[in-house]
Amino acid sequence: MCGGGDFEPFQHRRLGAGFATVRIPFRFLTGWRVTGLNLMIGAILSSSGGRAVVGQVEAQEVPVAWVGGRLIPIRGEPIESGVLVVHRGKIVAVGPAGTTIPSGAVVRDAKGKVLMPGLVDTHSHIGSPEGGDSSAPIQAETRVMDSVNVRDASLQKAQAGGITTVNIMPGSGHLISGQTLYLKLRDGNTIGDLLTTNAAGKVAGGLKMANGTNSRRDPPFPGTRGKSAALVREKFVAAQEYQAKIARAKGDAEKLPARDLGLEILVEVLEGKRTVHHHTHRHDDILTVLRLRKEFGFRVVLHHVSEAWKVSKEIAEAGVASSVIVIDSPGGKMEARDLDWKNGVALEKAGAAVGFHTDDPVTDSRLFLRSAAISVRAGMTREGALKGLTLAGAEMLDMQDRVGTLEVGKDADFIVLSGDPLSVYTQVLETWVEGGKVFDRSEPKDRVWAVGGYGAGNPRAAHLCCFGTWEEAR
Repeated sequence: MCGGGDFEPFQHRRLGAGFATVRIPFRFLTGWRVTGLNLMIGAILSSSGGRAVVGQVEAQEVPVAWVGGRLIPIRGEPIESGVLVVHRGKIVAVGPAGTTIPSGAVVRDAKGKVLMPGLVDTHSHIGSPEGGDSSAPIQAETRVMDSVNVRDASLQKAQAGGITTVNIMPGSGHLISGQTLYLKLRDGNTIGDLLTTNAAGKVAGGLKMANGTNSRRDPPFPGTRGKSAALVREKFVAAQEYQAKIARAKGDAEKLPARDLGLEILVEVLEGKRTVHHHTHRHDDILTVLRLRKEFGFRVVLHHVSEAWKVSKEIAEAGVASSVIVIDSPGGKMEARDLDWKNGVALEKAGAAVGFHTDDPVTDSRLFLRSAAISVRAGMTREGALKGLTLAGAEMLDMQDRVGTLEVGKDADFIVLSGDPLSVYTQVLETWVEGGKVFDRSEPKDRVWAVGGYGAGNPRAAHLCCFGTWEEAR
């Protein structure tokens, strides 16, 4: 790959309402700055009417209909020989054969293929995010938005796995390690290209919390589980007091408390504007989270929940959702030793909301479909497992009105599969985000993301080979 000079760090550019693919050999990028490259690409697209490659733009500028494939809408029964129509980034029609296709639409033959919503990964570390440091166990003020590298190969690998929406989290070495980020895996050059916004128009994300082993260490960190919970209580009480002072000030600047970025975020949590995503494994740690939730009234999603099968009834009674990790090999740590494939079915039977996550790199984003397949093997219903990959995750991120199902009006985020999503033989053929194709297995360069081993697409490989520094190439 190095010798041929064909490594392409910039595969797609987003321009206005449309996407276009412009492929430029790596050797031509050396020495270019991004601004110059943008200008060059803009000139190319301007001269071609902004439609350099049909595959990316057609779903935006003209309607595109996938006809004859099996549709799994998640809400409702599968549709054999169905029709899916997208236009300008939205789904405009879903139905059986005979569904009206707009005049002038591009029709794509999907016979033998399966189409379903893009996958939602509720807990991932792609892009090498960083949150709090070793200075304190509670650092709500830190933001992964200030650390995510959207040009990291891990994002393309996630696209190759059919993931279109992701909750990028800081690590679990703190009681509160920082603010998470809900991203759409559009192709982009900066974090701003992938951001989503919430109902208030702010950058969407949650708050990462953890208990158990990871956050226990030498001072100033807690040394016991009891002290861990006590420190969290103290901080939330401080946030309640901060909230009360702001309310009493009634907008009077002289009466307002000194600004505290960490407490501001906790107030958002107390007011239900930001969801807590809580790392927890042992059954007693899970119950501690449920107690804290009851005491302070915050919204929470339980993550990992290795021993959820032991307390599934309590989780369901609390009305709390769980994002489960499915690992098919032994190892890890002692507090996760009772992790069981039956977590999904136990929660489902108890009536609790259940979804899945990769915790990438703990499990590979390219194998996300396997989480549902293994859970079905352990007894979970097929419908519940497929929902766990899509709609359940969307609900945990408050994005169910935009993603998670194939329904009219929702974002055109979907994947094209070679077969049944739960089959080990099935491959993700294409991944689409808001009507733009971000992965195509038939393209040699995209195929690398799907099948390559460690280092596939890793800029370090180019750096060590012959092209100068990666920074120069950018």
